[in-house]
Amino acid sequence: MAMSPRRHGLPPLERVTLADDPFDQFAEWWKLAEREVPLPDAMTVATVDEDGAPNARMVLLKGFGPAGFRFFTNYESAKGAELLASPRAALVLYWRELDRQVRVRGRVTRLPAADSDEYFATRPRGSQIGASVSPQSRPTEREDLDRLYAEAEERLGEGPIERPGHWGGYAVEPETVEFWQGRDDRMHDRFLYRRDGGGWSIERLAP
Repeated sequence: MAMSPRRHGLPPLERVTLADDPFDQFAEWWKLAEREVPLPDAMTVATVDEDGAPNARMVLLKGFGPAGFRFFTNYESAKGAELLASPRAALVLYWRELDRQVRVRGRVTRLPAADSDEYFATRPRGSQIGASVSPQSRPTEREDLDRLYAEAEERLGEGPIERPGHWGGYAVEPETVEFWQGRDDRMHDRFLYRRDGGGWSIERLAP
């Protein structure tokens, strides 16, 4: 029987070619995504509220490794409050140009303050001011936001801006990571990594 056709020019996913560790496999896919995808770090973060209803929004992936997948936000935002109450999340990265998707599920912890300080210092000054004054997720008016920003801009002057205590990073430590690659006939390739003691089990999933 002929192999299902591919719509992206990439070789099919096979267990024998996958890395044994999902972070190694992600790093391989990430290198190609950085070259081929306009916004490779765009990532959906899904949480649940106090009633168990899901919430999802886009953030930017800001690092990955054995400690988890990182992103930064306002701790007092809706997602921050939800993660405080239920520190678990699901992530999705979808790279249309490659017809690839990565899904992550796991526990969430706050990054050490030093890590958040280090990243905050690299942000554009306007983004630093915005993070300092925005009452994220709360009802507001445009003129109030503009006023808060202008007041902070004048108050802070040209000096360095300290990271506000209500803003920082999270790491999602995965319990499962799924790699999905599309095929024209929808007989897609899917492989699921699942934590298994100190390592990972890997199994193919039906599309």
